[in-house]
Amino acid sequence: MTQAWQQYRSAPALGTRLVRLDELAVGTTHSLTLQGEKGSFPVLIVRLEDALLGYVNACPHQYLPLDQRGPRILSQDGESLRCTNHDALFSSRTGEGTGGLGLGCELDPVPVGVDPEGWVVIGEPAG
Repeated sequence: MTQAWQQYRSAPALGTRLVRLDELAVGTTHSLTLQGEKGSFPVLIVRLEDALLGYVNACPHQYLPLDQRGPRILSQDGESLRCTNHDALFSSRTGEGTGGLGLGCELDPVPVGVDPEGWVVIGEPAG
């Protein structure tokens, strides 16, 4: 996994808590903006039946949030994310552009895991 997300000036620290896992339904996305001393950082979490994934919530076409025009960005089968601004398509599992203005682009992955207390956190938590 590339670490491009860490190059953002406002990138949060590893271990930053995002949301409780039990608040995320399978087959949904959850976006939030973390506020810190160095600015805001947009995160998109994707919860699939067999995976929990994170991305910087910025379409590489114009760096607008994928869900800027509405929260329905995950395909019914859970395999694609669609930018509501430009209809760019991305694989929900890899972030790779798969259609439209997404071709040749990719979302910046953010590693996520679940800590022992049930919080989705940035990074791969120990224990």
